[in-house]
Amino acid sequence: MSQRTAVSDLPGHSGNKKGDDMRLNKRLLGTSGLEITTVGLGAWAIGGGGWSFGWGPQDDKASEDTIRHALELGINWIDTAAVYGLGHSEEIVGRVIRSLPQSDRPFVFTKCGLIWDERNPMQEPKRVLKPESIRKECEDSLRRLGIERIDLYQFHWPDETGTPVEDSWAEMVRLFEEGKVRFGGVSNFNVNLLERCEAIRHVDSFQPPFSMIRRDVAASEIPWCDAHKTGVICYSPMQSGLLTDRFNAERVANMAADDWRRRSPEFNSPNLERNLALRDALRHVAQRHGTSVSSVALAWVLSWPGVTAAIVGARSPEQVDGWIDAGNFELSQADRDEIARAVKRTGAGTGPLVPKAQKKQYTQAQPVQKAS
Repeated sequence: MSQRTAVSDLPGHSGNKKGDDMRLNKRLLGTSGLEITTVGLGAWAIGGGGWSFGWGPQDDKASEDTIRHALELGINWIDTAAVYGLGHSEEIVGRVIRSLPQSDRPFVFTKCGLIWDERNPMQEPKRVLKPESIRKECEDSLRRLGIERIDLYQFHWPDETGTPVEDSWAEMVRLFEEGKVRFGGVSNFNVNLLERCEAIRHVDSFQPPFSMIRRDVAASEIPWCDAHKTGVICYSPMQSGLLTDRFNAERVANMAADDWRRRSPEFNSPNLERNLALRDALRHVAQRHGTSVSSVALAWVLSWPGVTAAIVGARSPEQVDGWIDAGNFELSQADRDEIARAVKRTGAGTGPLVPKAQKKQYTQAQPVQKAS
């Protein structure tokens, strides 16, 4: 793994005493020099409902308590985006970090490139990476967050307006030069787009969807990042709640009408049944280690070569408590082999079951059972 584990804090982001006592593992984010905890707080759900990819209603006080609790436990970065809650998530994050002493503030990562229609919030945002739009979004995010510089600014999705990615990334470089952005990354890009950006200026980080269920990026994008020393922070490592201890089909039926997961194939038959069968198979590993299914799912993501850290969402302090130990928990080879067999047996998801370097050894030593 190209990002080494570290436990030292950077000046200005030391965290408080409780977090220091826990000493969550940290890794370098590519070549940036940032040492980030292996789990970070994702602020998608705290944006609330009422927009096309919301998670239903969310209490702002609960969101603020959740952020503070995560920081108290040692997490040193928050990932948000302009589109989450149509600006609301950034406002909540900004409200909390501005209340903290400078030395206790986390790194703030946010994203641009999804433009919404104020008159029709339930319409899916457009994917726009025009230079002038990137600049406006950056200024808007700085204002909502109440900060002078974004620690990591990321393109949320590839552009769909015909804008060459070279023009978009050149604008990111200008934001670096002006001091508005400290480091830059991309999310949901393929290798071709990563290469085109890299030719202009190093891509500091890549943010893909990656979980036991959604494994496709492990075949190409994550290995590319590992080879080019680009940090990888994975989103939806618990597949948006499916790989958690208490999730079930009844919860899907009771989701808010505006919860985007209602439309997701992974939350509907036949995928839902396969995914929950995989979740049930993880209970044995969790029990063996005295931890939660959530932590096992996160530890699996963090064990993959090239992965720096995982973005983990939470809507309450209790949810943070359910997965925080994954920041220091490591799976054994036997655990990973058992999980690979469970994935194959249940038929859940797509993508590689084990890293390429381990595949030959795994298939010889641990024959995979055929799906029934």
